[in-house]
Amino acid sequence: MIVAQQQPDTATPANGTDRAHAALAALTTPSSVAPVVPDDAPFDAGQRQWLNGLLTGLTVLARAAHNSQGGSAELQAPAPPVTVLYGSQSGNCEALSKELRKAARAAGFDPKVSELNAVTPAELSGLGRVLIVCSTFGEGDPPDNAAKFCSQLNTDDAPSLAGLDFAVCGMGDSSYTHFNKTGRDLDARLAELGASRVAEFVACDVDYEDDFAAWKQAVFASEAFASAADNQAGGAGAAPDDVDPAEKFTKANPFPATALEVRNLSGMNSAKEVIHVELSLAGSGLGYEVGDALGLLPTNCTGLVQQALDAVGLTGREVVSVKGEPMPLRAALLDRLDLCTVTAKTCELLGIEHEVPDGTHAVDLLEQIEAKPEPQQLVEALRPLAPRLYSIASSPNAHPGEVHLTVGAVRYASNGRPRKGVASTFLADRCGCGTKVGVYLQRSAHFHLPADGVPLIMIGPGTGIAPFRAFLEERATREDPGRNWLFFGDQHEADDFLYREQIESWLADGTLDRFDAAWSRDQAEKVYVQDRMLEQGAELWRWLESDAAVYVCGDASRMAKDVDAALHRVVAEHGRMSEADAAAFVDRLKAEHRYQRDVY
Repeated sequence: MIVAQQQPDTATPANGTDRAHAALAALTTPSSVAPVVPDDAPFDAGQRQWLNGLLTGLTVLARAAHNSQGGSAELQAPAPPVTVLYGSQSGNCEALSKELRKAARAAGFDPKVSELNAVTPAELSGLGRVLIVCSTFGEGDPPDNAAKFCSQLNTDDAPSLAGLDFAVCGMGDSSYTHFNKTGRDLDARLAELGASRVAEFVACDVDYEDDFAAWKQAVFASEAFASAADNQAGGAGAAPDDVDPAEKFTKANPFPATALEVRNLSGMNSAKEVIHVELSLAGSGLGYEVGDALGLLPTNCTGLVQQALDAVGLTGREVVSVKGEPMPLRAALLDRLDLCTVTAKTCELLGIEHEVPDGTHAVDLLEQIEAKPEPQQLVEALRPLAPRLYSIASSPNAHPGEVHLTVGAVRYASNGRPRKGVASTFLADRCGCGTKVGVYLQRSAHFHLPADGVPLIMIGPGTGIAPFRAFLEERATREDPGRNWLFFGDQHEADDFLYREQIESWLADGTLDRFDAAWSRDQAEKVYVQDRMLEQGAELWRWLESDAAVYVCGDASRMAKDVDAALHRVVAEHGRMSEADAAAFVDRLKAEHRYQRDVY
Protein backbone atom coordinates (compact mmCIF):
# COMPACT_ATOMS: atom_id res chain seq x y z
CA MET A 1 0.00 0.00 0.00
CA ILE A 2 3.03 2.26 0.24
CA VAL A 3 5.38 3.06 -2.63
CA ALA A 4 8.64 4.94 -2.88
CA GLN A 5 8.32 8.22 -4.71
CA GLN A 6 10.06 8.70 -8.08
CA GLN A 7 11.00 5.03 -8.58
CA PRO A 8 11.52 3.87 -12.19
CA ASP A 9 8.51 2.11 -13.71
CA THR A 10 10.51 -1.06 -14.15
CA ALA A 11 11.14 -1.14 -10.38
CA THR A 12 7.47 -0.63 -9.35
CA PRO A 13 5.94 -3.85 -7.92
CA ALA A 14 2.80 -5.15 -9.58
CA ASN A 15 0.52 -5.43 -6.53
CA GLY A 16 -0.19 -3.64 -3.25
CA THR A 17 1.64 -6.19 -1.06
CA ASP A 18 4.77 -6.07 -3.17
CA ARG A 19 4.61 -2.29 -3.25
CA ALA A 20 4.42 -2.20 0.56
CA HIS A 21 7.48 -4.43 0.83
CA ALA A 22 9.36 -2.19 -1.60
CA ALA A 23 8.48 0.91 0.39
CA LEU A 24 9.62 -0.64 3.67
CA ALA A 25 12.90 -1.61 2.02
CA ALA A 26 13.26 1.97 0.86
CA LEU A 27 13.25 3.11 4.48
CA THR A 28 16.41 1.10 5.13
CA THR A 29 18.24 2.71 2.21
CA PRO A 30 18.83 6.43 2.83
CA SER A 31 17.58 8.56 -0.03
CA SER A 32 17.00 12.23 -0.79
CA VAL A 33 13.24 11.53 -1.10
CA ALA A 34 10.69 9.91 1.20
CA PRO A 35 8.18 7.14 0.31
CA VAL A 36 4.51 8.18 0.17
CA VAL A 37 1.14 6.51 0.60
CA PRO A 38 -0.45 6.15 -2.88
CA ASP A 39 -3.79 7.80 -3.58
CA ASP A 40 -5.55 4.43 -4.09
CA ALA A 41 -4.54 3.12 -0.67
CA PRO A 42 -7.49 2.32 1.65
CA PHE A 43 -7.00 5.40 3.89
CA ASP A 44 -8.91 8.62 4.17
CA ALA A 45 -7.18 11.98 3.57
CA GLY A 46 -6.33 12.57 7.25
CA GLN A 47 -4.83 9.10 7.71
CA ARG A 48 -2.86 9.43 4.48
CA GLN A 49 -1.48 12.82 5.58
CA TRP A 50 -0.44 11.41 9.00
CA LEU A 51 1.28 8.39 7.44
CA ASN A 52 3.13 10.55 4.90
CA GLY A 53 4.43 12.72 7.74
CA LEU A 54 5.58 9.64 9.62
CA LEU A 55 7.37 8.26 6.57
CA THR A 56 9.12 11.56 5.94
CA GLY A 57 10.35 11.68 9.54
CA LEU A 58 11.59 8.09 9.41
CA THR A 59 13.44 8.83 6.16
CA VAL A 60 15.22 11.82 7.71
CA LEU A 61 16.21 9.75 10.75
CA ALA A 62 17.46 6.88 8.59
CA ARG A 63 19.52 9.25 6.45
CA ALA A 64 21.04 10.92 9.54
CA ALA A 65 21.90 7.57 11.10
CA HIS A 66 23.48 6.38 7.85
CA ASN A 67 25.61 9.52 7.61
CA SER A 68 26.73 9.30 11.24
CA GLN A 69 27.97 5.75 10.61
CA GLY A 70 30.22 6.78 7.76
CA GLY A 71 27.62 6.76 4.97
CA SER A 72 26.87 9.75 2.80
CA ALA A 73 23.69 11.28 1.54
CA GLU A 74 22.89 11.23 -2.16
CA LEU A 75 24.48 14.05 -4.15
CA GLN A 76 27.24 14.54 -1.54
CA ALA A 77 30.74 14.25 -2.95
CA PRO A 78 33.45 12.48 -0.94
CA ALA A 79 35.14 14.76 1.56
CA PRO A 80 38.67 15.82 0.55
CA PRO A 81 41.34 14.02 2.58
CA VAL A 82 43.87 15.60 4.93
CA THR A 83 46.51 13.78 6.97
CA VAL A 84 47.48 14.98 10.45
CA LEU A 85 50.89 13.76 11.63
CA TYR A 86 52.37 14.23 15.08
CA GLY A 87 55.65 13.78 16.90
CA SER A 88 55.03 13.61 20.62
CA GLN A 89 57.10 12.51 23.59
CA SER A 90 54.72 13.37 26.43
CA GLY A 91 51.45 13.05 24.51
CA ASN A 92 50.69 16.76 24.16
CA CYS A 93 51.16 16.91 20.38
CA GLU A 94 49.11 13.75 19.97
CA ALA A 95 46.24 15.39 21.87
CA LEU A 96 46.53 18.50 19.69
CA SER A 97 46.50 16.38 16.53
CA LYS A 98 43.14 14.97 17.59
CA GLU A 99 41.88 18.50 18.19
CA LEU A 100 43.09 19.31 14.68
CA ARG A 101 41.18 16.30 13.35
CA LYS A 102 37.94 17.73 14.78
CA ALA A 103 38.64 21.10 13.18
CA ALA A 104 39.32 19.41 9.83
CA ARG A 105 36.04 17.50 9.98
CA ALA A 106 34.14 20.66 10.83
CA ALA A 107 35.77 22.35 7.82
CA GLY A 108 34.55 19.61 5.48
CA PHE A 109 37.60 17.32 5.27
CA ASP A 110 38.10 13.62 5.84
CA PRO A 111 41.05 13.60 8.30
CA LYS A 112 43.38 10.77 9.23
CA VAL A 113 45.77 10.96 12.19
CA SER A 114 49.00 9.04 12.83
CA GLU A 115 52.47 9.45 14.29
CA LEU A 116 55.21 10.66 11.96
CA ASN A 117 57.08 7.36 12.06
CA ALA A 118 54.02 5.65 10.56
CA VAL A 119 54.72 7.24 7.16
CA THR A 120 57.76 7.54 4.93
CA PRO A 121 58.83 10.63 2.96
CA ALA A 122 58.07 8.73 -0.23
CA GLU A 123 54.43 8.39 0.86
CA LEU A 124 54.01 12.08 1.65
CA SER A 125 53.56 13.47 -1.85
CA GLY A 126 50.65 11.11 -2.46
CA LEU A 127 48.82 12.42 0.59
CA GLY A 128 48.07 15.81 -0.97
CA ARG A 129 47.51 17.78 2.25
CA VAL A 130 49.52 17.22 5.42
CA LEU A 131 49.45 19.02 8.77
CA ILE A 132 52.24 18.33 11.26
CA VAL A 133 52.34 19.06 15.00
CA CYS A 134 55.72 18.14 16.48
CA SER A 135 57.61 18.80 19.71
CA THR A 136 61.34 19.02 20.31
CA PHE A 137 62.90 16.62 22.77
CA GLY A 138 66.11 16.87 24.79
CA GLU A 139 68.87 18.85 23.09
CA GLY A 140 67.02 19.66 19.89
CA ASP A 141 66.14 16.04 19.07
CA PRO A 142 62.88 14.76 17.57
CA PRO A 143 60.53 12.70 19.76
CA ASP A 144 60.87 8.92 19.62
CA ASN A 145 57.83 8.51 17.38
CA ALA A 146 59.20 11.04 14.87
CA ALA A 147 62.93 10.22 14.90
CA LYS A 148 62.83 7.64 12.11
CA PHE A 149 60.81 9.90 9.81
CA CYS A 150 63.08 12.90 10.43
CA SER A 151 66.15 10.81 9.69
CA GLN A 152 64.68 9.58 6.40
CA LEU A 153 63.58 13.07 5.40
CA ASN A 154 67.11 14.41 5.76
CA THR A 155 68.86 11.84 3.57
CA ASP A 156 70.43 12.91 0.31
CA ASP A 157 68.06 10.71 -1.68
CA ALA A 158 64.86 12.02 -0.08
CA PRO A 159 62.13 12.24 -2.77
CA SER A 160 60.68 15.35 -4.32
CA LEU A 161 57.53 16.51 -2.53
CA ALA A 162 56.18 18.72 -5.30
CA GLY A 163 52.39 18.62 -5.17
CA LEU A 164 52.22 18.37 -1.37
CA ASP A 165 50.48 21.15 0.59
CA PHE A 166 51.72 21.31 4.17
CA ALA A 167 51.89 23.31 7.38
CA VAL A 168 53.96 22.67 10.52
CA CYS A 169 53.29 23.76 14.09
CA GLY A 170 56.09 23.24 16.60
CA MET A 171 55.74 22.71 20.34
CA GLY A 172 58.60 23.61 22.67
CA ASP A 173 59.91 25.47 25.67
CA SER A 174 61.65 28.80 25.09
CA SER A 175 63.84 28.32 28.15
CA TYR A 176 65.76 25.65 26.20
CA THR A 177 68.60 26.52 23.83
CA HIS A 178 67.20 24.54 20.88
CA PHE A 179 63.69 25.95 21.13
CA ASN A 180 61.40 24.23 18.60
CA LYS A 181 64.34 22.97 16.53
CA THR A 182 62.58 19.83 15.26
CA GLY A 183 59.54 21.74 14.03
CA ARG A 184 61.69 24.38 12.33
CA ASP A 185 63.81 21.71 10.65
CA LEU A 186 60.74 19.85 9.39
CA ASP A 187 59.20 23.02 7.98
CA ALA A 188 62.40 24.03 6.19
CA ARG A 189 63.14 20.56 4.81
CA LEU A 190 59.63 20.00 3.42
CA ALA A 191 59.83 23.31 1.57
CA GLU A 192 63.34 22.46 0.34
CA LEU A 193 61.98 19.24 -1.17
CA GLY A 194 59.38 21.16 -3.17
CA ALA A 195 56.29 21.02 -0.95
CA SER A 196 54.04 24.10 -0.79
CA ARG A 197 53.68 25.79 2.60
CA VAL A 198 50.04 26.82 3.15
CA ALA A 199 50.64 28.54 6.51
CA GLU A 200 53.79 29.90 8.11
CA PHE A 201 55.55 27.81 10.74
CA VAL A 202 54.51 28.69 14.29
CA ALA A 203 56.85 27.99 17.23
CA CYS A 204 54.61 27.47 20.24
CA ASP A 205 55.89 27.89 23.79
CA VAL A 206 54.52 26.17 26.91
CA ASP A 207 51.61 28.63 26.82
CA TYR A 208 50.61 27.50 23.35
CA GLU A 209 46.83 27.83 23.14
CA ASP A 210 46.58 31.20 21.37
CA ASP A 211 49.43 30.51 18.94
CA PHE A 212 48.10 27.05 18.08
CA ALA A 213 44.61 28.46 17.51
CA ALA A 214 45.99 31.19 15.22
CA TRP A 215 48.02 28.63 13.23
CA LYS A 216 44.98 26.38 12.88
CA GLN A 217 42.88 29.30 11.66
CA ALA A 218 45.55 30.27 9.14
CA VAL A 219 45.66 26.71 7.77
CA PHE A 220 41.95 26.43 7.07
CA ALA A 221 41.76 29.99 5.74
CA SER A 222 44.56 29.29 3.23
CA GLU A 223 43.64 29.08 -0.44
CA ALA A 224 44.69 25.42 -0.71
CA PHE A 225 42.42 24.33 2.14
CA ALA A 226 39.55 26.77 1.68
CA SER A 227 39.16 25.97 -2.01
CA ALA A 228 39.23 22.23 -1.34
CA ALA A 229 36.50 22.58 1.23
CA ASP A 230 34.42 24.83 -1.05
CA ASN A 231 34.62 22.30 -3.90
CA GLN A 232 33.32 19.53 -1.68
CA ALA A 233 29.57 19.30 -2.16
CA GLY A 234 27.87 19.75 1.16
CA GLY A 235 30.92 19.26 3.35
CA ALA A 236 31.74 16.30 5.53
CA GLY A 237 30.37 18.02 8.60
CA ALA A 238 31.60 17.63 12.12
CA ALA A 239 31.30 13.89 12.54
CA PRO A 240 31.19 13.15 16.23
CA ASP A 241 34.26 11.62 17.84
CA ASP A 242 34.04 9.23 20.73
CA VAL A 243 33.65 11.52 23.70
CA ASP A 244 36.48 11.16 26.18
CA PRO A 245 35.44 12.14 29.71
CA ALA A 246 38.94 13.58 30.14
CA GLU A 247 38.08 16.29 27.58
CA LYS A 248 35.90 18.02 30.18
CA PHE A 249 38.87 18.74 32.42
CA THR A 250 41.91 20.32 30.81
CA LYS A 251 44.79 22.52 31.91
CA ALA A 252 42.50 25.48 31.23
CA ASN A 253 39.72 23.86 33.25
CA PRO A 254 41.32 21.42 35.73
CA PHE A 255 39.44 19.18 38.12
CA PRO A 256 39.93 20.13 41.79
CA ALA A 257 41.17 16.80 43.13
CA THR A 258 41.38 16.34 46.90
CA ALA A 259 44.67 15.20 48.42
CA LEU A 260 44.18 12.04 50.47
CA GLU A 261 47.76 11.41 51.55
CA VAL A 262 51.26 12.78 51.07
CA ARG A 263 54.07 10.74 52.60
CA ASN A 264 57.84 10.55 52.34
CA LEU A 265 59.24 7.41 50.73
CA SER A 266 62.92 8.21 51.32
CA GLY A 267 64.89 7.06 54.36
CA MET A 268 66.25 9.45 56.99
CA ASN A 269 69.77 9.37 55.56
CA SER A 270 68.80 9.69 51.91
CA ALA A 271 70.24 12.51 49.83
CA LYS A 272 66.88 12.65 48.07
CA GLU A 273 63.31 13.45 49.05
CA VAL A 274 60.79 11.32 47.20
CA ILE A 275 57.13 11.59 48.14
CA HIS A 276 54.10 9.43 47.44
CA VAL A 277 50.94 11.44 46.69
CA GLU A 278 47.38 10.09 46.64
CA LEU A 279 44.60 12.19 45.11
CA SER A 280 40.87 11.54 44.95
CA LEU A 281 39.13 11.77 41.58
CA ALA A 282 35.68 11.28 43.12
CA GLY A 283 33.01 13.21 41.28
CA SER A 284 35.14 13.87 38.21
CA GLY A 285 34.16 10.96 35.99
CA LEU A 286 37.83 10.76 35.02
CA GLY A 287 39.18 7.36 34.13
CA TYR A 288 42.75 6.54 33.17
CA GLU A 289 44.87 3.66 31.99
CA VAL A 290 48.17 2.67 33.50
CA GLY A 291 50.84 4.46 31.50
CA ASP A 292 48.89 7.73 31.29
CA ALA A 293 50.20 10.91 32.89
CA LEU A 294 48.56 13.38 35.24
CA GLY A 295 48.80 17.09 34.55
CA LEU A 296 49.04 19.11 37.76
CA LEU A 297 48.68 22.87 38.17
CA PRO A 298 50.91 24.07 41.02
CA THR A 299 51.03 27.41 42.81
CA ASN A 300 54.08 29.46 43.72
CA CYS A 301 55.06 29.67 47.36
CA THR A 302 53.97 32.86 49.12
CA GLY A 303 57.55 33.70 50.12
CA LEU A 304 58.67 33.78 46.48
CA VAL A 305 55.67 35.92 45.54
CA GLN A 306 56.48 38.40 48.30
CA GLN A 307 60.11 38.47 47.18
CA ALA A 308 59.01 39.46 43.67
CA LEU A 309 56.66 42.16 44.96
CA ASP A 310 59.36 43.61 47.20
CA ALA A 311 61.81 43.64 44.29
CA VAL A 312 59.57 45.89 42.19
CA GLY A 313 58.07 47.91 45.01
CA LEU A 314 54.45 46.82 44.53
CA THR A 315 51.83 45.79 47.08
CA GLY A 316 50.13 42.99 45.14
CA ARG A 317 46.76 44.74 45.34
CA GLU A 318 47.24 46.34 41.92
CA VAL A 319 44.72 45.06 39.37
CA VAL A 320 46.24 43.47 36.27
CA SER A 321 44.91 41.52 33.30
CA VAL A 322 46.01 37.95 32.62
CA LYS A 323 44.70 36.73 29.27
CA GLY A 324 41.89 39.25 29.51
CA GLU A 325 40.94 38.28 33.05
CA PRO A 326 41.29 41.04 35.67
CA MET A 327 42.75 40.03 39.03
CA PRO A 328 44.98 41.33 41.83
CA LEU A 329 48.68 41.18 41.01
CA ARG A 330 49.39 38.98 44.03
CA ALA A 331 46.89 36.38 42.81
CA ALA A 332 48.45 36.45 39.35
CA LEU A 333 51.93 35.91 40.79
CA LEU A 334 50.69 33.13 43.03
CA ASP A 335 48.67 31.07 40.54
CA ARG A 336 49.33 32.21 36.99
CA LEU A 337 52.89 33.43 36.42
CA ASP A 338 56.30 31.75 36.38
CA LEU A 339 58.73 33.48 38.74
CA CYS A 340 61.62 31.20 37.84
CA THR A 341 62.01 30.82 34.07
CA VAL A 342 63.86 33.52 32.13
CA THR A 343 63.04 33.83 28.43
CA ALA A 344 64.14 36.21 25.70
CA LYS A 345 60.82 38.01 26.09
CA THR A 346 61.48 38.46 29.82
CA CYS A 347 64.79 40.17 29.11
CA GLU A 348 63.34 42.29 26.32
CA LEU A 349 60.41 43.63 28.34
CA LEU A 350 62.56 44.26 31.41
CA GLY A 351 65.16 46.10 29.32
CA ILE A 352 67.99 43.64 30.00
CA GLU A 353 70.53 43.62 27.18
CA HIS A 354 73.39 41.66 28.78
CA GLU A 355 73.65 37.88 28.76
CA VAL A 356 71.90 36.30 31.72
CA PRO A 357 74.05 33.75 33.62
CA ASP A 358 72.80 30.18 33.91
CA GLY A 359 70.77 29.55 37.01
CA THR A 360 69.35 33.07 37.13
CA HIS A 361 65.65 33.17 37.98
CA ALA A 362 63.15 35.78 36.90
CA VAL A 363 62.83 37.01 40.47
CA ASP A 364 66.61 37.60 40.51
CA LEU A 365 66.31 39.87 37.47
CA LEU A 366 63.55 41.86 39.14
CA GLU A 367 65.92 42.64 41.99
CA GLN A 368 68.72 43.66 39.62
CA ILE A 369 66.96 46.09 37.29
CA GLU A 370 66.89 49.78 38.14
CA ALA A 371 63.81 50.78 36.14
CA LYS A 372 61.03 48.94 37.94
CA PRO A 373 58.20 47.70 35.68
CA GLU A 374 54.59 48.79 35.98
CA PRO A 375 52.23 46.03 37.22
CA GLN A 376 50.91 45.09 33.76
CA GLN A 377 54.40 45.27 32.27
CA LEU A 378 55.53 42.79 34.90
CA VAL A 379 52.73 40.42 33.95
CA GLU A 380 53.68 40.60 30.27
CA ALA A 381 57.35 39.94 31.06
CA LEU A 382 56.73 36.72 32.97
CA ARG A 383 55.95 33.42 31.32
CA PRO A 384 52.68 31.72 32.30
CA LEU A 385 53.05 29.13 35.06
CA ALA A 386 52.98 25.82 33.21
CA PRO A 387 51.42 22.61 34.52
CA ARG A 388 53.67 19.68 35.32
CA LEU A 389 53.15 16.16 33.97
CA TYR A 390 53.75 13.17 36.23
CA SER A 391 53.64 9.49 35.30
CA ILE A 392 50.70 7.91 37.09
CA ALA A 393 51.89 5.44 39.74
CA SER A 394 48.68 3.53 40.39
CA SER A 395 46.27 1.10 38.78
CA PRO A 396 42.66 2.34 38.57
CA ASN A 397 41.50 -1.21 39.32
CA ALA A 398 43.67 -1.48 42.41
CA HIS A 399 42.71 2.01 43.66
CA PRO A 400 39.24 2.92 42.29
CA GLY A 401 38.56 6.64 42.25
CA GLU A 402 42.16 7.53 43.09
CA VAL A 403 45.35 8.50 41.29
CA HIS A 404 48.83 8.15 42.82
CA LEU A 405 52.08 9.95 42.00
CA THR A 406 55.75 9.40 42.83
CA VAL A 407 57.47 12.79 42.99
CA GLY A 408 61.03 13.79 43.73
CA ALA A 409 61.10 17.10 45.62
CA VAL A 410 63.57 19.42 43.88
CA ARG A 411 65.74 21.51 46.21
CA TYR A 412 69.12 23.01 45.32
CA ALA A 413 71.26 26.15 45.55
CA SER A 414 72.08 28.52 42.69
CA ASN A 415 73.81 31.90 42.67
CA GLY A 416 74.17 31.68 46.43
CA ARG A 417 70.44 31.19 46.97
CA PRO A 418 68.32 28.20 47.93
CA ARG A 419 66.00 27.11 45.13
CA LYS A 420 63.11 24.69 44.94
CA GLY A 421 60.98 23.13 42.27
CA VAL A 422 57.61 24.83 41.97
CA ALA A 423 55.36 21.78 41.62
CA SER A 424 57.36 19.23 43.59
CA THR A 425 57.67 21.41 46.69
CA PHE A 426 54.05 22.54 46.30
CA LEU A 427 53.18 18.88 46.84
CA ALA A 428 55.85 18.20 49.45
CA ASP A 429 55.49 21.37 51.57
CA ARG A 430 52.03 22.82 51.03
CA CYS A 431 49.81 19.90 50.08
CA GLY A 432 48.21 18.00 52.94
CA CYS A 433 45.13 15.88 53.45
CA GLY A 434 42.16 17.86 52.12
CA THR A 435 44.16 20.23 49.90
CA LYS A 436 42.57 20.89 46.52
CA VAL A 437 44.87 20.29 43.56
CA GLY A 438 43.96 21.18 39.96
CA VAL A 439 44.55 18.17 37.71
CA TYR A 440 43.77 16.81 34.25
CA LEU A 441 44.69 13.64 32.34
CA GLN A 442 47.29 13.37 29.60
CA ARG A 443 46.66 10.23 27.57
CA SER A 444 49.62 8.17 26.47
CA ALA A 445 49.72 6.93 22.90
CA HIS A 446 51.54 3.63 23.39
CA PHE A 447 53.06 3.62 26.89
CA HIS A 448 50.42 1.18 28.11
CA LEU A 449 50.52 -2.44 29.13
CA PRO A 450 51.04 -4.86 26.24
CA ALA A 451 48.52 -7.62 25.68
CA ASP A 452 47.93 -10.17 28.41
CA GLY A 453 50.62 -12.81 28.49
CA VAL A 454 53.33 -10.71 26.81
CA PRO A 455 56.61 -10.76 28.80
CA LEU A 456 57.39 -7.30 30.14
CA ILE A 457 60.83 -5.82 30.89
CA MET A 458 60.60 -2.59 32.92
CA ILE A 459 63.59 -0.29 33.50
CA GLY A 460 62.87 2.57 35.91
CA PRO A 461 65.46 3.84 38.38
CA GLY A 462 64.51 6.46 40.97
CA THR A 463 61.12 8.05 40.41
CA GLY A 464 61.08 6.26 37.05
CA ILE A 465 59.52 3.37 38.94
CA ALA A 466 56.18 5.24 39.01
CA PRO A 467 54.46 3.77 35.92
CA PHE A 468 55.85 0.31 36.67
CA ARG A 469 54.24 0.29 40.11
CA ALA A 470 51.02 0.95 38.16
CA PHE A 471 51.81 -1.78 35.60
CA LEU A 472 52.49 -4.38 38.27
CA GLU A 473 49.40 -3.45 40.29
CA GLU A 474 47.31 -3.78 37.15
CA ARG A 475 48.80 -7.12 36.13
CA ALA A 476 48.33 -8.46 39.67
CA THR A 477 44.70 -7.30 39.70
CA ARG A 478 44.03 -8.87 36.30
CA GLU A 479 45.95 -12.03 37.19
CA ASP A 480 47.76 -11.51 33.90
CA PRO A 481 49.96 -14.56 33.15
CA GLY A 482 52.66 -12.46 31.45
CA ARG A 483 56.14 -12.61 33.00
CA ASN A 484 57.47 -9.40 34.59
CA TRP A 485 61.07 -8.25 35.05
CA LEU A 486 61.92 -5.02 36.85
CA PHE A 487 65.24 -3.17 36.80
CA PHE A 488 65.34 -0.54 39.55
CA GLY A 489 68.09 1.47 41.15
CA ASP A 490 69.11 4.50 43.18
CA GLN A 491 71.93 5.54 45.51
CA HIS A 492 71.53 3.38 48.64
CA GLU A 493 69.40 0.32 49.30
CA ALA A 494 68.80 1.26 52.94
CA ASP A 495 67.29 4.68 52.19
CA ASP A 496 66.29 4.77 48.51
CA PHE A 497 64.45 1.49 47.95
CA LEU A 498 61.10 2.98 46.88
CA TYR A 499 58.01 0.78 47.43
CA ARG A 500 60.21 -1.94 48.93
CA GLU A 501 57.43 -3.80 50.75
CA GLN A 502 55.23 -3.87 47.66
CA ILE A 503 58.04 -5.09 45.43
CA GLU A 504 58.96 -7.84 47.92
CA SER A 505 55.33 -8.94 48.08
CA TRP A 506 55.20 -9.17 44.27
CA LEU A 507 58.32 -11.31 44.30
CA ALA A 508 56.78 -13.53 46.96
CA ASP A 509 53.46 -14.08 45.18
CA GLY A 510 54.98 -14.47 41.70
CA THR A 511 53.66 -11.26 40.14
CA LEU A 512 57.28 -10.19 39.67
CA ASP A 513 59.41 -12.93 38.11
CA ARG A 514 62.75 -11.14 38.18
CA PHE A 515 64.10 -8.11 40.03
CA ASP A 516 67.53 -6.59 39.46
CA ALA A 517 68.57 -3.64 41.62
CA ALA A 518 71.49 -1.27 41.12
CA TRP A 519 72.56 0.66 44.23
CA SER A 520 75.10 3.06 42.78
CA ARG A 521 76.80 4.13 46.03
CA ASP A 522 76.70 0.99 48.15
CA GLN A 523 80.13 -0.05 46.88
CA ALA A 524 83.31 1.60 45.69
CA GLU A 525 82.43 1.29 42.02
CA LYS A 526 79.16 2.86 40.93
CA VAL A 527 76.62 0.47 39.44
CA TYR A 528 73.60 1.55 37.40
CA VAL A 529 70.62 -0.20 35.78
CA GLN A 530 72.38 -0.35 32.41
CA ASP A 531 75.21 -2.30 34.09
CA ARG A 532 72.68 -4.82 35.42
CA MET A 533 71.25 -5.15 31.91
CA LEU A 534 74.66 -6.03 30.52
CA GLU A 535 75.28 -8.52 33.35
CA GLN A 536 71.97 -10.25 32.53
CA GLY A 537 72.41 -9.89 28.78
CA ALA A 538 71.96 -13.55 27.88
CA GLU A 539 68.68 -13.84 29.79
CA LEU A 540 67.53 -10.46 28.50
CA TRP A 541 68.06 -11.68 24.95
CA ARG A 542 66.06 -14.85 25.67
CA TRP A 543 63.16 -12.67 26.83
CA LEU A 544 63.41 -10.57 23.68
CA GLU A 545 63.34 -13.74 21.59
CA SER A 546 60.12 -14.61 23.45
CA ASP A 547 58.54 -11.38 22.19
CA ALA A 548 59.06 -9.41 25.40
CA ALA A 549 58.31 -5.69 25.42
CA VAL A 550 60.83 -3.21 26.88
CA TYR A 551 59.64 -0.11 28.75
CA VAL A 552 61.92 2.63 30.11
CA CYS A 553 61.01 5.52 32.41
CA GLY A 554 63.12 8.23 34.02
CA ASP A 555 65.90 10.69 33.24
CA ALA A 556 66.31 11.48 29.55
CA SER A 557 69.65 13.27 29.65
CA ARG A 558 71.81 10.30 30.71
CA MET A 559 69.94 7.23 31.94
CA ALA A 560 67.74 6.75 28.88
CA LYS A 561 70.70 7.10 26.52
CA ASP A 562 72.83 4.68 28.55
CA VAL A 563 69.99 2.15 28.72
CA ASP A 564 69.46 2.43 24.97
CA ALA A 565 73.17 1.84 24.34
CA ALA A 566 73.07 -1.19 26.66
CA LEU A 567 70.06 -2.61 24.83
CA HIS A 568 71.84 -2.29 21.48
CA ARG A 569 74.90 -3.98 22.95
CA VAL A 570 72.87 -6.88 24.39
CA VAL A 571 71.16 -7.45 21.04
CA ALA A 572 74.46 -7.33 19.12
CA GLU A 573 76.39 -9.59 21.52
CA HIS A 574 73.80 -12.19 22.45
CA GLY A 575 71.88 -12.05 19.19
CA ARG A 576 75.21 -12.38 17.35
CA MET A 577 74.56 -9.41 15.12
CA SER A 578 76.57 -6.58 13.65
CA GLU A 579 76.01 -3.10 15.03
CA ALA A 580 73.94 -2.24 11.99
CA ASP A 581 71.76 -5.35 12.34
CA ALA A 582 71.35 -4.73 16.08
CA ALA A 583 70.25 -1.17 15.36
CA ALA A 584 67.75 -2.49 12.81
CA PHE A 585 66.46 -5.00 15.38
CA VAL A 586 65.90 -2.24 17.96
CA ASP A 587 64.21 -0.12 15.30
CA ARG A 588 61.80 -3.00 14.68
CA LEU A 589 61.07 -3.15 18.41
CA LYS A 590 60.13 0.54 18.24
CA ALA A 591 58.02 0.09 15.11
CA GLU A 592 56.15 -2.78 16.78
CA HIS A 593 55.73 -0.65 19.92
CA ARG A 594 57.72 -3.22 21.90
CA TYR A 595 60.26 -0.59 22.97
CA GLN A 596 58.57 2.31 24.75
CA ARG A 597 60.09 5.23 26.64
CA ASP A 598 58.55 7.73 29.06
CA VAL A 599 61.57 9.92 29.71
CA TYR A 600 61.94 13.50 30.83
